[in-house]
Amino acid sequence: MLNERDLQELLAYRPPEPMLSVYLNVDRTAGSADAYRLQLRQLLKEFTGDADRDIERLQRFIEHEYDWSGRSLAIFSCQAAGFFRAFAFSVPVRSRARRVDRPYLKPLADLLAAYGDHGVVLIDKQGARLFHFHLGELQEQEGTMGEAVRHTKRGGASTFPGRRGGVAGQTGHAEELTERNLKQAAKFAAAFFDEKHVRRIAVGGTDDVVTHFAELLPKRWQSLVFATFPMEMTASHDQVLAKALTVGEQTLHAREAELIQTAITAAAKGQEGVVRLDETLHAVHDGRVQTLLVSEGFRAPGYRCRGCAHVTAQRLPHCPFCAGEFEEIADAVELAVRRVMADGGEVEVIHSSPELEQAGRIAGILRY
Repeated sequence: MLNERDLQELLAYRPPEPMLSVYLNVDRTAGSADAYRLQLRQLLKEFTGDADRDIERLQRFIEHEYDWSGRSLAIFSCQAAGFFRAFAFSVPVRSRARRVDRPYLKPLADLLAAYGDHGVVLIDKQGARLFHFHLGELQEQEGTMGEAVRHTKRGGASTFPGRRGGVAGQTGHAEELTERNLKQAAKFAAAFFDEKHVRRIAVGGTDDVVTHFAELLPKRWQSLVFATFPMEMTASHDQVLAKALTVGEQTLHAREAELIQTAITAAAKGQEGVVRLDETLHAVHDGRVQTLLVSEGFRAPGYRCRGCAHVTAQRLPHCPFCAGEFEEIADAVELAVRRVMADGGEVEVIHSSPELEQAGRIAGILRY
């Protein structure tokens, strides 16, 4: 499982020579181990001769060390420096390989955007169950329980103590208990999600309770509720995860479309938005990009200053920031992704958007 420390290590690592990064689908429900071994050999063919030691290390890992758990792998190897890291995930990834001067992290950014640090709440009138999932695995769960809510039957004689139908005021008392329990659950959930650095939330339960609970969350957390769904409080965490992933995928396209529209509209107004490669690279260099939006598969050559590491899509005689010389790089988009992740921003890899394609396949929502 990839944690924050692992991610920061990959972002900061500077290998002495190009390193091999491999993402491999290994979902055993869709193919055999032999089929995935063959796929790996096909991926590595183009690097034969240049990365023989790294290829040998990857194949040794697959043959003798990997237990074939999970649905995908990310492997990073630079044997010239004795560097090797392998991470198994419970979520899918598209197979690909790169050999460049840094760990290739664009597919990892896609995984983190889709499956990283999700929170789920199961809520009813008495309490809540809270879950923290990361990359398809349960990290932690907690619960809070308020006072039991008991409703009495309503009837024509309910205003007379002792008669069938209940006692006046009991229905109001039940509603007060429900309100108090939901407020307690919302406060508890906000503290739990803050501690776990959760990036988005799904809420399950009955419609009326889910809606009111979401309204009681602090404003910051209300904006992170990306899906709601019906579910019993007794559901297993596997059922909770499966449902959260399903509704998450269903709402993903709408969320992506909203982010793209926000960036494009803001850029057109000269506000907190930017589109097209060179303008986005400039904002990335300034540390202003909060959310980077990149079309899936987008790669573009560029130029990097040898002095201050400024990246541009244009060939310039000297760096405008430090007057240093530029070197040509194979993929300026990958460096933008790395920089935004290192700055604590979000990276969203967009799988299908004509609007983003027309805007240059890359855009950003700015901090300022």
